[in-house]
Amino acid sequence: MTVLKVKDVYGGYGNIIILNGVSFEVGKGTITTVIGPNGAGKSTVFKAIFGLLNIHSGTIEVDDEDITGFPPAKALARGISYVPQGRNVIPQLSVYHNLEMGGITSRDQAAVRRRIEEVLEQFPALREKRHEQAISLSGGQQKQLEIARSLLLSPKLLLIDEPSIGLSPQLVQGVFATLRELRNNGVTILMVEQNAKVALAMSDFGIVLELGQTRMHDRAQALLDNPKVGQLFLGGALQ
Repeated sequence: MTVLKVKDVYGGYGNIIILNGVSFEVGKGTITTVIGPNGAGKSTVFKAIFGLLNIHSGTIEVDDEDITGFPPAKALARGISYVPQGRNVIPQLSVYHNLEMGGITSRDQAAVRRRIEEVLEQFPALREKRHEQAISLSGGQQKQLEIARSLLLSPKLLLIDEPSIGLSPQLVQGVFATLRELRNNGVTILMVEQNAKVALAMSDFGIVLELGQTRMHDRAQALLDNPKVGQLFLGGALQ
């Protein structure tokens, strides 16, 4: 079953076009990693899906509903969560209050509090530090907090951009293990990741973007086994 369909999307910032006809589909309950050289449009695709980009033409569908141009609040309401690059926790707030921010758009705050308890069960390290300031967490724990916060509204599709930035290899493995567990629990994940080899190794599918266009879309292992992927798009990074 297909959760996300991106069809021939052109878009960018003002009059600057970054996406030049991107098309791909993402299946339910899978992890799909988007790779490609700098400037390929990887993060821009996420912004288009989440309503942070001007789309000039093409369509974006979630569960066969056209959500093209929906603002972020409506994207959230349709079950899409977005974890952007970098650190996005509020450092002086507690872990618990950071989680509350993930449900701020909900009209049922009692349900949000129940959901926080459910999410904390999935993240034991955060549960133990629920009353501590977010700034006290390690880099990996802060990334876990960002992911946990994105789950407050029980998304069907999680967009996560460069989750490994600034993390040690050990912490990266921990974050990726979290993503695999979410996938196993039914969350569909679309990820941009600079560490292409490691990301593809834990993904079901991969997409290669270049110059704002989809160049390849295949099973992740097939891309890992394809010498052209590393040679042409990642400077030999997969070799």
